[in-house]
Amino acid sequence: MPNTYSSHFFHIVFSTKNRRRLITQEIEKKIWTFISGSVKRAGATPLRVGGYDDHIHVLMMAKPSSNTSKIVQQIKGESSRWISQTFENRRTFKWQDGYASFTVSRSALSSVEAYIKNQRSHHSRMGFEDEYRKLLDLHDVDIVDEKYLFG
Repeated sequence: MPNTYSSHFFHIVFSTKNRRRLITQEIEKKIWTFISGSVKRAGATPLRVGGYDDHIHVLMMAKPSSNTSKIVQQIKGESSRWISQTFENRRTFKWQDGYASFTVSRSALSSVEAYIKNQRSHHSRMGFEDEYRKLLDLHDVDIVDEKYLFG
């Protein structure tokens, strides 16, 4: 086969440091917009960015040569600097060290997009820690050591 064809979609999830509730409704749209730009600057295509007070979801399409870890590192670095510099009461803003990354099939894109879009209503029923565990379980990710899950 002389050409390479690919379709790579990722659902990325990470939390604020210590799951502090720092992403309020008043500033979330600005943060989602900035992070969408950061995804683009990292060489990927943002499909949906959203989240809740203490965490974020990014649905993106990436090239097969992309390094997901480097993309997440760039998103987190750029956005934490920008949030710290932009919002007076967020001068020490930081994201948690780790993240979760899941592949998404094209047939599931619309449901993942809807899931991310409806984070505010979703979290009226479930906290982040339960959601995170549920996502890890859904994708058959083994939790090797509980002490590192949210630490």
